[in-house]
Amino acid sequence: MRAPTLEGTIERRLLINYRVDPEVAVGLLPKPFRPQLTAGWAVAGICLLRLSELRPLGFPRLVGQRSENVAHRIAVEWDGADEIRTGVYINRRDSDSLLNVAVGGRIFPGEHQRATFTVVESANEFEIGVRSRDGESNVEVHARVAEALEGSHLFEDLDAASRFFQQGSIGFSPRSSVTSLDAMRLSTAAWAMDALSVQSVSSSYFESLSRFPRGTAALDCGLAMRRIPVQWRDVTTEVTPDFASVVPGAT
Repeated sequence: MRAPTLEGTIERRLLINYRVDPEVAVGLLPKPFRPQLTAGWAVAGICLLRLSELRPLGFPRLVGQRSENVAHRIAVEWDGADEIRTGVYINRRDSDSLLNVAVGGRIFPGEHQRATFTVVESANEFEIGVRSRDGESNVEVHARVAEALEGSHLFEDLDAASRFFQQGSIGFSPRSSVTSLDAMRLSTAAWAMDALSVQSVSSSYFESLSRFPRGTAALDCGLAMRRIPVQWRDVTTEVTPDFASVVPGAT
């Protein structure tokens, strides 16, 4: 049984992107996924997402939910029936929403862990802290909207970065059973990104030496999306995973 299509608004989405040694990224992914490379690097990152009016398609906005969420992800590709497909593999999702934690992976795809978010922001500056209840996911980000994407080793400019992430519209999440995946496709008619200047970032995920040995992951760039209407559609049958390919303890 497919989960219902969801609709809502991305009030704020920050993508804090890392360039990662491809050989390390391979060990974090179940088959048939492989890292999607750009400029010779795997692309991984933190997605800090505030959603509003999230509800099943066709329901009135008044029943929609508002939540703060964070996801740790790696850009992936795999062999489809006729072409190479692209998306993101989401190792972990955290949320401040009791509803997301309760029904994620059940009524709609994507299991979530509970976390506390501290947010201080203006129109063009963001300070966000995340502390998961289980102590496994801690994030601190301070970033400002910038005129242009500068200093990135992954992307030539903002347009190239925007195209890369727009094409990877399917997000895959492992279920706690570690035998199957949930998946949702994001779609919007109003895709737009701004460049971010990342002032500081800390992440227990990317600073874990068991996942990323020293020198194998480095901050590359930041991007932002704001006030974007979106839909998510269940595509869980897209891929059958083989978790035996994941390096033990790395995820």
